[in-house]
Amino acid sequence: LKIQDELKAKGFCEYSHDLIRETIRKNKHRFHNNKANYIVSARVHINIKDKIKKITKQKGEHEAREWLVKNVKGLGYKEASHFLRNVGYKSLAILDRHILSLMEESGFIKEKPKTLNKKNYFEIEEIFKKIAEILKMSCAELDLYMWYMKTGEVLK
Repeated sequence: LKIQDELKAKGFCEYSHDLIRETIRKNKHRFHNNKANYIVSARVHINIKDKIKKITKQKGEHEAREWLVKNVKGLGYKEASHFLRNVGYKSLAILDRHILSLMEESGFIKEKPKTLNKKNYFEIEEIFKKIAEILKMSCAELDLYMWYMKTGEVLK
């Protein structure tokens, strides 16, 4: 959030790679070179919300996430799900380390995976969705609640 506050929309869209990299580095985030590269290369998707809206309308949120993973360098399933959440979609799980730890501690998964490939992301997401359904919550509500349970914070 500090980086977003510093760069603002103008910075993400217009600042040089070096300036973005230094902003990320001085805020003590890892992989500042890669992250700056991803931000600069993502500029070709300036109308991404329109693309996503069209895809979700025609094919659904899962296909929109697939499109993001395939077309936006540096986005995996967690980040693509997070992006979709931030633009208003609520049916996909954001499986970060806090959520995975809580799922492991609660016995919903045997162990927290070391890495999340497509197959195990989808398998764990299905378990997560079943939990949300039983609790009569959206995925958005459940992962916000679980995040709060693990961290004691609500960042939005």
